[in-house]
Amino acid sequence: MFRDRAAQFKDRLKWNVTVDAQGFEKDEYDDLNPLYVIWERPDGSHGGSMRFLPTTGRTMVNEHFADLLEGPICSPLIWECTRFCLARKAEATIAAALMLGGGEIMQNFGVAHFAGVFDARMVRIYRMMGSSPEILGSNGEGLARISVGLWSFDKKAQAQVAARAGISTLHSREWFDQSFGLNDTIKSVNTA
Repeated sequence: MFRDRAAQFKDRLKWNVTVDAQGFEKDEYDDLNPLYVIWERPDGSHGGSMRFLPTTGRTMVNEHFADLLEGPICSPLIWECTRFCLARKAEATIAAALMLGGGEIMQNFGVAHFAGVFDARMVRIYRMMGSSPEILGSNGEGLARISVGLWSFDKKAQAQVAARAGISTLHSREWFDQSFGLNDTIKSVNTA
C-alpha cells in the first residue's frame, strides 16, 4: 500500500510527499492509528486503499487545508478520508469498491459524513461512481483546482456505487462483518 502510494502521489501526481528508504509514502497521520480500507487482489497484492481518521483528532483537512474552510471540521459524526490510492493497472471497479467499503464504515460506525481533499480530476470520477461530494471550499483553477468536500452515503448512493463496483451490498456487508469479527460473534451467539 505505501509503495503504491509513493508511485501515485510522488511519481505520477508529483505531490510534495516524503518517500522513505523502503519506498514507502507515509506521513504523520499514518502514525495516528487510522482505519484503512484496502482492496486486495486475488494474488494478495494491493489494488487500492484509503485512510480514515475521526475529525475529533488531528486531520489533514484542518491542519493543511484550513484556508479552504470557514472553520475547522470537528465532529464525532464526520471522519476524514485521505490517501485514496489505486495501484498501477488497477481494475476499473476498484475505486468504486473502495468507496463501497467506506460506505460500510459510515453505516456501521454511525458516521454521517466523510470529509476529504481532492483535485479537479476526481470530480468526474466521483460523479461516474455515483458518490459526489458537497464542495465546502476550493482554490485554484483548471486541473490545479483543490477542493474540500463532504460525502454522505444514503441507500441510493450505495446502490449506485455497488453497481459500479460490481459487488452486491450484501457481499460488501459480509466483508465488513468478517473484517471486524462480527461473523464469529454472530455464530457464537447463535450456537450458545
